Amino acid sequence: MKIINEIGNIKKAEFVGSYVKTDKCPTDGKPEYAFIGRSNVGKSSLINMLCQQKDLAKTSRTPGKTQTMNFFRINESWYIVDMPGYGYARTSKTMREAWEKMIWYYLTKRETLQYIFVLIDAMVPPQPIDLDFINKLGEKGIPFVIVFTKTDRLKAEDRKRNIENFNKKMLENWETLPPQYITSSERKLGRMEILSFIEQANLGF
Repeated sequence: MKIINEIGNIKKAEFVGSYVKTDKCPTDGKPEYAFIGRSNVGKSSLINMLCQQKDLAKTSRTPGKTQTMNFFRINESWYIVDMPGYGYARTSKTMREAWEKMIWYYLTKRETLQYIFVLIDAMVPPQPIDLDFINKLGEKGIPFVIVFTKTDRLKAEDRKRNIENFNKKMLENWETLPPQYITSSERKLGRMEILSFIEQANLGF
C-alpha cells in the first residue's frame, strides 16, 4: 500500500485479488482501466511506475508470467486491471486459448470497464499481433488508448520513426488515431498524462 500526498494523484494503491472469471471480479461498481499488451512489453513496470510502488505488480523476465486478471484498487475509487499478455508465452496452446477466451469475455462483457490501455513496444517495428488486437477492439467498439513503452531505450529519431510507422499501419484501417501516450517506466515519462486521462474519464463515470 502506498500513500502519496499529491493533489489529483494516486494516494493509495492496493492489490485486491487475481481472477480467471469475470463474474468473480469485484462487484462494487467502481470504474476499471485494463492494461494489456504483448508478453514482455513492460506492463507490470508501467503499472508500478503509475502507482509509484516498486512491487505492486509483479515483474518478470519470463513472457506470460501474468496468467490472471489482477485487480488493484486506486484511491478507493477505481481499478487498474493487469491483464495477461497476448502473443508468445512459454505455455501450452490450450492454456493460451483459455487466456484469450478469458480476456475477450472480460473486455466485451464487463460493464464497469472504461478504457483499455494497449501497450506497444516502441523499440520494435509495427507487429501484426498488436495491430490485429487493436483492430478487433475497433470491430467490437471497445474504447482504448495506445501507450508506447520502453521509449528511454531509443534515440529520439528511432523512437519517432517507430511510432510514425506504427501509426501509418494503423491508418490503413482507421480514419483517426486514438489517444496516445509515450512512456518510460525508468524516467516516469507519461505518468501524469495517463493519470490525468483516467481522472477525466472518472468524472464522466
